[in-house]
Amino acid sequence: MTITAEELERMTLGEQRVELVRGEVITMAPAGAEHGETAMNLGALIHSFARAHGAGVTYAAETGFVLARNPDTVRAPDVAFVAAERAAQQRGRTGFFEGAPDLAVEVVSPHDTAEEVEAKVLDYLEAGARMVWIVRPRTRTVTVYRSLREVQVLRPGDVLEGGDVLPGFAVPVETIFGSER
Repeated sequence: MTITAEELERMTLGEQRVELVRGEVITMAPAGAEHGETAMNLGALIHSFARAHGAGVTYAAETGFVLARNPDTVRAPDVAFVAAERAAQQRGRTGFFEGAPDLAVEVVSPHDTAEEVEAKVLDYLEAGARMVWIVRPRTRTVTVYRSLREVQVLRPGDVLEGGDVLPGFAVPVETIFGSER
């Protein structure tokens, strides 16, 4: 049985995190400590930059973005950024954000499969995300997708830049991962 984004919003889920993928509810395991630290580090960097420059709004992992309708897909990236003008259109509106974030960030957990990660990248880009960052704590890499044809893998020693989504944002890759493990 498929459900809609609106039906998902009305469900009582408690502390359970879920996404809606083509009308089907997908339960997500709680994040581990390494995942949480990495997501918070990057989210804090994006949030601080965006606020200081009036660039837009940074959203936490609990925020659902409606990426498709009929059947509905609602994804909740670990960190999301939406440019100021688009974010203003959502002000005062309850429920999930309609449309893709400008930047979606997914931190890969040990239990995530390559197929699951790829499906998320496709969903975000097809829905209009301008950039997707796939962050891998185990390899300490960030894969930057501007499209399916424009992909770049960054390692410690490289600089992660916001491009035309977050102009001026630049952080050394190693700062995302925090303490050495």
